[in-house]
Amino acid sequence: MLNIIFTQRRRNSIERSPAKTNKTNKTNILAAVHTWLAVCLLAAVTACANSPNSKALEESLAADPKLKQNPVVFSSPPPATAVDTNSTAKLPPDFPTEIPLYPNAQLIEVGGETDPQKNVRLRWESTDPVNSVGNFYSTEFGRRNWEIVSRPTAEGQGSLVATRDNLRVTVSLSPTQKVGGSTEFAIDYSKDSPEIAASPQPNNSESSASPTPTPSPSNSEGTTPTPSASPKAAKVSEQEGQIPQQLRQYVADLTQLEVLKVRSSPRASLTTDSANLETASTLPKPNKIVTRREYARWLVAANNQIYASRQAKQIRLAVDSSEPAFSDLPKTDPDFSAIQGLAEAGVIPSSLSGETKDVKFRPDAPLTRETMILWKVPLDTRQVLPTANIEGVKEKWGFQDASKIDSQASRAVLADFNNGDLANIRRVFGFTTLFQPKKSVTRAEAAASLWYFGVQDQGLSAKDAVQAKSQPAE
Repeated sequence: MLNIIFTQRRRNSIERSPAKTNKTNKTNILAAVHTWLAVCLLAAVTACANSPNSKALEESLAADPKLKQNPVVFSSPPPATAVDTNSTAKLPPDFPTEIPLYPNAQLIEVGGETDPQKNVRLRWESTDPVNSVGNFYSTEFGRRNWEIVSRPTAEGQGSLVATRDNLRVTVSLSPTQKVGGSTEFAIDYSKDSPEIAASPQPNNSESSASPTPTPSPSNSEGTTPTPSASPKAAKVSEQEGQIPQQLRQYVADLTQLEVLKVRSSPRASLTTDSANLETASTLPKPNKIVTRREYARWLVAANNQIYASRQAKQIRLAVDSSEPAFSDLPKTDPDFSAIQGLAEAGVIPSSLSGETKDVKFRPDAPLTRETMILWKVPLDTRQVLPTANIEGVKEKWGFQDASKIDSQASRAVLADFNNGDLANIRRVFGFTTLFQPKKSVTRAEAAASLWYFGVQDQGLSAKDAVQAKSQPAE
């Protein structure tokens, strides 16, 4: 049919003029092509409509009917919970100003009782790591003369507990941080806590999470109650206002043993009249610098009283026939028997031990920190002091002035570190990075060093001796 149409039109074009023939030919050709394409397309569609694949193609392109029955609702994910930095929590109006506050922390909640006589809890949040918060409070409590009862473990478990006067503070640290890098910690404080009102147990824990238990006296069975206050103890209370709070219990226990005796007049030291020694249970002028003779006298008396039932550990007093170990301490000196006895026992350096070329004792000179440790530690370890150097002392204690410590005294300082929480330095001076070896010692500090004799779990305290003394004889 296409050929017939094409032939007819060709014949008609021949009869026309040449100019019109070319134009007409082009138009006819395009029309013929369009017609042919339309016929082909119609045939193809008709064929597909009758083929078996047409239905499959239609179904594959159709929408899923299940979506019409159970449409799926897409919701946007919930936004991440942000830390609220606009907390309106405020400190209680009667918040104790002596409690240090971490500078880079925000108060997020005040809980517990509003009455300061009961427990009050403050929840804080900081962007600093948990160890920075812990180090801050450990340092600040020590610097502000708080008594640290317990510390967290190295892994961050436990709480930092400190007391001062009638105030008890617990800093609870979380070992893990919240998402976003924030650290939460809590401060609980209370006044007139029953734990504080009770008879306190001296404790200067440096690294343990719980207080060190007081060793039981060898001649006691079970736990002995703290002796009730006596007239002698009442005299101690008169001096408490002058004694640093951390040292009061040590002094109270030792004065009950009547070992902290001082002479009423300086002239009495030039005589042999021992009646001038004050025998009452009191420590006058506790912040006065203690002399070398006074500490030597107390050292012998405290050791012998605490080990009253163990004569093998007592210091023997020198007799008049002894050859003086020091040129400035004649036999007529009232403290000759105690000082000479320490020298003959090898506790203090002298010409007898060959550890010093100095033949003078200087009994009325101030007692220094390094000398106190040098004399006291041998009665704790009951062994030859270990060798030591500046690097070893600095590594153990972290003292910045370790190079200023006398070479002999550094041996005792190093041995004292090995006594853990019962170390004399920790008990007397608390936490410090400066030993100040040449600094003079007060009477109260000297008494604190004499509160405990021995190494960990193998010694006795003045409190043990008081309890043993109060028990009726069998």
